[in-house]
Amino acid sequence: MLDLRERLDKLPDKPGVYIMKNELDEIIYVGKAKSLRKRVRQYFGSYGKSSKKVASMVSKIHDFEYIIVENEVESLVLESNLIKDNLPKYNILLRDDKQYPYIKVKVNERFPRVMKTRRVAKDGAKYFGPYPDVFAVNGSIETFERIYPLRTCNLNLENVEEKPFRPCLNYYIGKCLGPCTGEVKDEDYNLMVDEVLSFLSSSNSKLVDKLHEKMMDYSRNLDYENAADIRDRIKNLEYLKERQLISDPEANDDKDIIALAKGIDEVLIQIFFFRNGKIIGREHYMIRDYYNDSYEEIFSSFIKQFYIGASYIPKEIIIEEKPLDIKLLEDWLTEKRGNKVNIVVPIKGNKKELVRMVKRNALDMIEKYGDKFKKRAETNKKALEDIKDLLGLSETPRRIEAYDISNISGVESVGSMVVFEDGDSKKSDYRKFRIKSVVGPDDYSSLKEVIERRFTRGVEEKKTSKSSSFSNFPDLIMMDGGKGQVNAAKEILDKLNLNLEICGLVKDDFHKTRGIIYNNEEFKIDLNSRAYKMIFKIQEEAHRFAINYHRNLRTNTMFKSELDDIKLIGPKRKENLLKHFRSIDKIKNASLEELMEVESMNEASANSIYQHFRGGNNGR
Repeated sequence: MLDLRERLDKLPDKPGVYIMKNELDEIIYVGKAKSLRKRVRQYFGSYGKSSKKVASMVSKIHDFEYIIVENEVESLVLESNLIKDNLPKYNILLRDDKQYPYIKVKVNERFPRVMKTRRVAKDGAKYFGPYPDVFAVNGSIETFERIYPLRTCNLNLENVEEKPFRPCLNYYIGKCLGPCTGEVKDEDYNLMVDEVLSFLSSSNSKLVDKLHEKMMDYSRNLDYENAADIRDRIKNLEYLKERQLISDPEANDDKDIIALAKGIDEVLIQIFFFRNGKIIGREHYMIRDYYNDSYEEIFSSFIKQFYIGASYIPKEIIIEEKPLDIKLLEDWLTEKRGNKVNIVVPIKGNKKELVRMVKRNALDMIEKYGDKFKKRAETNKKALEDIKDLLGLSETPRRIEAYDISNISGVESVGSMVVFEDGDSKKSDYRKFRIKSVVGPDDYSSLKEVIERRFTRGVEEKKTSKSSSFSNFPDLIMMDGGKGQVNAAKEILDKLNLNLEICGLVKDDFHKTRGIIYNNEEFKIDLNSRAYKMIFKIQEEAHRFAINYHRNLRTNTMFKSELDDIKLIGPKRKENLLKHFRSIDKIKNASLEELMEVESMNEASANSIYQHFRGGNNGR
């Protein structure tokens, strides 16, 4: 606790996300803060005793990390991303699949609409967000509607001049120009849309200036109620304008962002992972630098070592400074990925800001906690040596792979492979396996399939001299289970003529690791030893990774099974149905005529849905 107290004094007074860990290095809580210094320190004061839940969590805090961001909006979004990815024990509210809202401008249709959505699709529309404050989003959209008479209906107006519609009430009360009448020019309507887009996508303050003038007019006329309403609208709009680097809904390509910080005789490299438009996590690596190598040499060496065994390589690597042999590195990464990989050193713009954010975190980490990482590396080294001595291995197991199986009554069985190198997780080498050949809850056969798929590919890649996480064989394999699981895996390794060290992690009646099976002998472990803490950390990470993958598959299966098994209903019709009715229940209860109103539906497909959910006659 003394070390924690010392580190609390070094916390920055900046916005960010803090990550609480227990003694086994598991993430138990993720939170956001306007001031990391004030918020994290509260846990070790009176707030830490404010409830049973908080007190329980604080009693288990052994370590913490944090990520510095630009503003509170970024911290909210990053907090959500990290909770969804790690599912910490003491986080509850953000565990589900609910997403923060976006503002969507449907520029892909004639007479575009502005709306709120929680799902980003590749449909040609423009998305802005995500915004953690749903009230600010709702209020801002209402403000747009008040200032700009844009349509809110979902009519198809592509050929409205030939077949005009009868306008709705919004037209008659001045809330919509009425493009449905066929009398509105595209250029007049699009001028309003362009102003909304300009506000959302840049620092253009024209809209806020308009509202500010209106607010002052109300105030001068002593109409304080309307002035206050305008004031609140301005506040909502300004909230939307807060700069956000953490998430980019328009981003289609994955990217890694890399920066470093130098100490006296070590370098800390920080790498952030940007996937599907958002930052989902980071890793950091401490490298010895006795000879004061140049940035170019360090980056070149890191890229080669990090990506040689990586299971996934993004399309773009954004880096602080140009590495040596950049063209050669790009060619090598391109060959490994299978299509073009670019190494980019940005000069300005959002990418430059991302590098600055990663650099700031690296500098902060090495300045305040460089000694902590050295100590952890030493502790990890000793723990691995203890495992070597316990099992009588010939060498210290630097690379360990752990495997776990997850299923519910054999449904959607999955396998996980997690990788630890020098005692720290190497998430870039993690692998997921969807069990294909096993029916029912058969863990032995499932483990056999996973081991065979993993090492068969590894053997093939070694023969062709191809480098990847598969061709990187472990010094020790850990199986979740006893003799049966170990022998099942050993059977496959013998079949592939591989002589690899393998052990099993045996659990007690309370599902906690009690010992290790190695060469059909069980070795007891002291629960307070370094070896036990390392083994438990690896086993829990394998279990967490398998459970998360299984949970995602179950969720997708439950969603897909409602519509995907219906004859004549393909992806496009499914999308149109969900857009039109907004819920599965409404689709189930819809009449044949209502189903036929949906775009792309005909009588045959509508009747297919009706029969699927209700059976009997066609409802006419």
